[in-house]
Amino acid sequence: MKWNRQKTTEFLASVGAALLIAGYLRYSIQGELLLFSKILLIAGGVLLLGGIVLGFGRIVGFFSKRSSKLGTNTAILTLAVLAILGILNFVGYRHHKRFDLTSEKLYSLSDQTKKIVGGLKTDVTILRFSKTSEASLDDLMTEYKYLSPHLKFQNVDPQEKPEVAKEYGARRVGDVIVASGLHRENVEPGMQGGYSEEDITSAILKATRDKVRTVCFVTGHGEKSLTDDQAGGYSQVDQGLKKENFATNSINLVSENGVPSTCDVVVIAGPTQGYFAQEAALMGKYLDGGGKALIEVDPEKDPKLDDLFKAWNVGVGKNVVIDASGVGRLVGTGPVVPLVMEYGESPITKNLQGKMTFFPLARTASIADKSKTDTQSVELLKTSARSFTIPNLNQKEVKFDPKTAGPLSLGVAASRKSGDNETRLVVIGNSEFASNQAVGQAGNGDLFFNTIDWLAQDENLISIRPKSAANRRVTMTKSQGMALFWLDQIFLPGIVIFSGIYIWWKRR
Repeated sequence: MKWNRQKTTEFLASVGAALLIAGYLRYSIQGELLLFSKILLIAGGVLLLGGIVLGFGRIVGFFSKRSSKLGTNTAILTLAVLAILGILNFVGYRHHKRFDLTSEKLYSLSDQTKKIVGGLKTDVTILRFSKTSEASLDDLMTEYKYLSPHLKFQNVDPQEKPEVAKEYGARRVGDVIVASGLHRENVEPGMQGGYSEEDITSAILKATRDKVRTVCFVTGHGEKSLTDDQAGGYSQVDQGLKKENFATNSINLVSENGVPSTCDVVVIAGPTQGYFAQEAALMGKYLDGGGKALIEVDPEKDPKLDDLFKAWNVGVGKNVVIDASGVGRLVGTGPVVPLVMEYGESPITKNLQGKMTFFPLARTASIADKSKTDTQSVELLKTSARSFTIPNLNQKEVKFDPKTAGPLSLGVAASRKSGDNETRLVVIGNSEFASNQAVGQAGNGDLFFNTIDWLAQDENLISIRPKSAANRRVTMTKSQGMALFWLDQIFLPGIVIFSGIYIWWKRR
């Protein structure tokens, strides 16, 4: 076989292209450009260039044809589209952006997670000990890693690396452990077997905090109980505080002869009986010494803390707040459950602006004398202008009273310097908003936990917490169900069938 110029050109170009492809594939597999890969790439480039030079005239002639020009235009457009798509993918990779269109932002990390993870100062490693990965956890960890370069995640096979499992304290396959320095926190799976954002963020918080603060709940006067898992109890508050790295404790002011020094925050949650004068004095002494307290008082109950409120320029009304705006009907509540959508300027409520909180059976709590300046105070919670007060619930007929019309204040946050310390006090005219039946609704939970964070002077935790999916099930009566059945199964399909028969009959 004779080798003319054309065949020599085709041979050199073919071999050159093959060597280039081989060199690139070798480089891709090995992950680094070794000597042999360099030789393949250089040789391939030289041979391909030689083939192009030797066949340059033929190439020019080929592209001079009309069909070749059309093909060239098509190829250029194709390459341009591929280049644009490549650039868009590269930009998307370098500048990651997701859009969550769900109303509760279920697929976006909460403000709390963004604050905690985004503010990490030390390295945190999250390890899952299993042979296989878990797609939902991998996706969640991808979102976490975008928040901070200090956070790393990896799957570890405990059989291949038993020493790693022993080092981090993994006891069984599937364990997820958060580690920071010498701290280790095991993330427990939820009831469905998966790992939630709330649990992982809580474990990160615990692993990176050296001090556990204690929230003490006063008992002995019918207050809400941390162990009560009924609708009116505070067991969910107890669980929520522990997830935010707080310890909880119940105290009795008489037996303890005051507030123990281990308490970082004191909570009086809806007492149904009055405090003794000695107990009220002990609470006053605690606050005078730089204490931090949340006091929740329900209507038609007298905790006998008037002197304490007076000392802090807080006026707690002997009344019941009625919300006549009708907004409550949208969320299934009545006029004795005032809704709040307007908030005072405070770190507690900063992230609640535009959100709703509600207070089943509340009384007013406001600044008694706004001309006083010895205490920095703000009215946190404002009802609608269509709200008003009544003396009690024994009224035979309740009518809108313009003399007591709103907006009304349901809560006050006050602070005062006490030597080198800062005393902080929050008074809210309702305790049911944080009960088991209400704390998970709307912004109630965020209000309670933000209040504790502010009192504990840990304002970095003040945020909006992870949300769960809203219940969007439609409940119908039997007659409504039958009507829907006839509409969906009989009437609409019948119209389609009749229309089809009619059109066929007209066209036949």
